[in-house]
Amino acid sequence: MVLGIGILTGGGDCPGLNGLIRAVVRSGLPYGYRTLGIRNGWQGLMKGDVELLTDSSVSGIISRGGTILGTSRTDPLKNPADFTKIQNTLKKFQIGALVVAGGDGTLAAAHQVAARGIPIVGVPKTIDNDIPQTDMTIGFDTAVSTVTEAIDRLHTTAESHHRIMVVQVMGRKAGWIALKAGIAGGADEILIPEVHVTIDDVCRNLRARYKVGKQFSIVVVAEGTPLEGIGDYPVFEGERDECGHEKFVGAGNILGRELERRLGIETRVTNLGHVQRGGTPTAFDRVLATRFGVAAVEQIRAGNVSTMVALQSAHIVTVPLSSVFHRQKLVDPELYALARTVMGGKR
Repeated sequence: MVLGIGILTGGGDCPGLNGLIRAVVRSGLPYGYRTLGIRNGWQGLMKGDVELLTDSSVSGIISRGGTILGTSRTDPLKNPADFTKIQNTLKKFQIGALVVAGGDGTLAAAHQVAARGIPIVGVPKTIDNDIPQTDMTIGFDTAVSTVTEAIDRLHTTAESHHRIMVVQVMGRKAGWIALKAGIAGGADEILIPEVHVTIDDVCRNLRARYKVGKQFSIVVVAEGTPLEGIGDYPVFEGERDECGHEKFVGAGNILGRELERRLGIETRVTNLGHVQRGGTPTAFDRVLATRFGVAAVEQIRAGNVSTMVALQSAHIVTVPLSSVFHRQKLVDPELYALARTVMGGKR
């Protein structure tokens, strides 16, 4: 019987994680489960950096952004000795199963660790919303709301000064934030990695706006969007984090410079950066995190491990961790086509 449940949060932080932690702790209490919080993701599991979480210690945290446990981008299987360290920590603290919250990298590691016999239930969290098999991930709704508010604020200064405002948002390979926030914020151009667009296309569409008397434009671009037609440019620095992710410079500044040069219109670039990760989670993310946390404990109790909890058509379901291993959920072209029907300029 599982008496101790460990919970860790890996990868980038996002709003809603504390609601998940709270839900795991409190839903486990009626079954007599102890919840052990593992600090700083996989790194803490290898180091034995563990704390007992109680009803009191999670009181009031549902409204807080980030994660009270901390996080890291550590690869738990990078070195052969690391798995032995994980086993030792689980034995020492009598942890019978793990709840692992993360994005593609963390969940890929969870799948590999689970394949070695460690009972794990994964929870999808990433502001990028690019985890397959789930309609939404923890943190995405808050990120979209944050970006939408920023676009709303930029509209007024763009209109006042007759400028083009380029808003760069996160999204290496998936443009979910750019698309959803762009639609909600009334952007005039939305550029995402999944859809082929040239700089000539963008310039033509923006010129069309000005020809009909619209003297400002909002352009939302995901950081990893390739921009054909302006020559070679460094989308990423060439450096990588410890999990091999590229450290992006992003397309925003290059795009802004080129639009101003070609169109002769004053252009400003706003890179929202890590602002998108921070702040108070929306009600939706708090509820989703709570539902995921309760479901994760129920799956552990039922022995249904090597799985991930997911949201599908408003229902919480479980899917095999193997079904999300090194896969990404990209933007549906039909949804992007819908966005284009309501953008300004000629299409």
